[in-house]
Amino acid sequence: MSISGKVVAITGASSGIGRATASLLARHGAFVVLGARNEDALKITVDEITSSGGKAVFKSTDVRRRGDLEELVALAIEATGRLDVIINCAGIGPTSRFDALDVEGWDAMIDVNLRGTLYGIAAALPVFARQGTGHVVNVISTAGLRMVPTMGVYAATKNAVRTATEILRQEAGPNLRVTEVSPGMTATNFADSITDQATKKVTGDQISAIAIPPDAIARGILYAIEQPPEVDVGSIVIRPTAQG
Repeated sequence: MSISGKVVAITGASSGIGRATASLLARHGAFVVLGARNEDALKITVDEITSSGGKAVFKSTDVRRRGDLEELVALAIEATGRLDVIINCAGIGPTSRFDALDVEGWDAMIDVNLRGTLYGIAAALPVFARQGTGHVVNVISTAGLRMVPTMGVYAATKNAVRTATEILRQEAGPNLRVTEVSPGMTATNFADSITDQATKKVTGDQISAIAIPPDAIARGILYAIEQPPEVDVGSIVIRPTAQG
C-alpha cells in the first residue's frame, strides 16, 4: 500500500483541496503534475514540494479548454513516460438562489465543474488504455447529496459528475479504477467566487464555524490511490461531524 513512484496529475492544484492533495501525495513519494489557472501559486507549490525533496512539475491549465488538459497529461508523459492517476479537482461555486438569475455564474459552473472534469477524463483515458492501467479520481461535493437552497446549479453540476463517474466505473473494466470523493464543508476559498452577498455571508460563516481542513480530504484521496490495484474505492464522503 504505497504510492511511491506513481505519477499523478491534479487540476485545481494551486489552492484548497488540490494544493493539499499535491503536497500530501508528493510527501508520500508520488510525482505530481499540477495544473491550475494561477501560475504564480502553482510555482510556489512546486517550489515547496521540490525543496522538501519531492517531485513536481506544473503547467498553467484552464480546465474549460480541452487542449489544456491534453497538454497537462502530455507533460506527465514527457516528464515520466506514464500517468497513473488523474485527479479532477478544479471547481467553482458562485452559488445563489435561482431568482437571482446569475446565468453567467451558472454557465461558469457548468464549464468548470462539469465540462472541465469531462475534459480531464477525455485526456487521461487514451493513456490509461495504452498502459492497461489507470485511476480517475473526481472531486465532487456533499452539496449533491443533501439539497439546500442557493446550491441548485452547483449541486446539479456535481451530481452530473457523480453520474458520469459511476457510469465510467461500470464501463471501465478490470484495470481502470474510478473514485468519487465528496467533501463537505472545507476551509478553502470556495466562498470567494460567490457574488450574491447574502449567500456569501452565510457560506463564509458556515466555513468559519465548522469547516475541516483541506488535508482531511487529501488523506481520503491518498487512501483511495494507495490501495492494491485490484481494490477500487468507489465513493468516499468526508465532512465535518457538525455538518447537517
